[in-house]
This record gives sequence, C-alpha cells and structure tokens, in this order.
Amino acid sequence: MFDYRKIIDKYYTASNPELRDIFLRHSSQVAGLACEIARNHGIDTEQVTAAAMLHDIGICLTDAPGIHCHGSEPYIRHGVIGADILRSEGAPEWAARVAERHTGAGLDAQEIAEQGLPLEQRDYLPETQIERLICYADKFYSKSGDMKRKPFDKVRASMEKYGERSLARFDALADEFGRPA
Repeated sequence: MFDYRKIIDKYYTASNPELRDIFLRHSSQVAGLACEIARNHGIDTEQVTAAAMLHDIGICLTDAPGIHCHGSEPYIRHGVIGADILRSEGAPEWAARVAERHTGAGLDAQEIAEQGLPLEQRDYLPETQIERLICYADKFYSKSGDMKRKPFDKVRASMEKYGERSLARFDALADEFGRPA
C-alpha cells in the first residue's frame, strides 16, 4: 500500500492549519463511515481508508474561502484537480478515480452541459465498488458548519435538489450499501 499521508502532508501544510484541520477531520469522518460500511460488505478497509483520506485532496487549489481554500479554481473542479494531483504523485489509479468521480452522486455529461459546469463534458460516475462507497459515505459529512453526520433523510433531500438523475444514483448507492446506523 502506498503512503497516502505523504501526499496529504505535501498539500495540507502547517501554513494553513485551518484548512488542514477541516480536510483531515472531513476525510477521517468519511473514512470512518466508509470502513464501517466496508466491513459489513467484505471490502478491504485499508484501500477504503486511503481512498477516503484522499478523495478531497484537490480542494486546496479551489476558491472556497468558507473552508479556508484560497486557490483559483471553481470548487466543483476539486475532484478532477484531485485526480490530477494523485496521478502526478504516483498514487494508484483507483485512488485518482475515487477523487475524480465522488462529486455529488457522480455527474454525467448531460448534467455538466445542462448546468454549464466548468468540467470536461463527459461522465464522472463512480463505477467500481470503492468509488461508489466513498461517493456514498462522503454525502453524510460536510466540510462546513458543525461537521456532524447528517441523517439519511436530510442527505437524500439535499440530493433531490440536484435533479432526478442525481437522486436516482444516490438511491442506488443506498440500496447497495444500506442506510448508515
């Protein structure tokens, strides 16, 4: 297994302790829930932990001052930015794909076009079990506010705001992995 901590330490330094704290807290929460689900489904928790800890690695280059991100890129791009970072750092492709495909319940090319999102017009849908698992677990935690786990119904209602396709993908993830306890 590669050392995901080295990548985190390179991009989340003591020069921005607020962002480092938010990043590590959120990623650890997602990892905890994802590992809880993984154990119930016979999925390797070592790989799940690494993927969950790196899924948001790209936020540091985005413009999201509310979570202490002072980059220049739109926040919606954090997944593709993260995938580029992970590939450039020699991380396994499975980790880069998790970063690239975890936004929302995944995004399809049609949604990107309809919403005019600043992304290459193609599908960013979680395909593998680990991609789907991290995408699902991520929906239960925010990087702002109290950062507590959101109840299932609240998460589902927030996914509904993004349209029928997004809600259907979330419901499929819930069917696959179950409602967290």
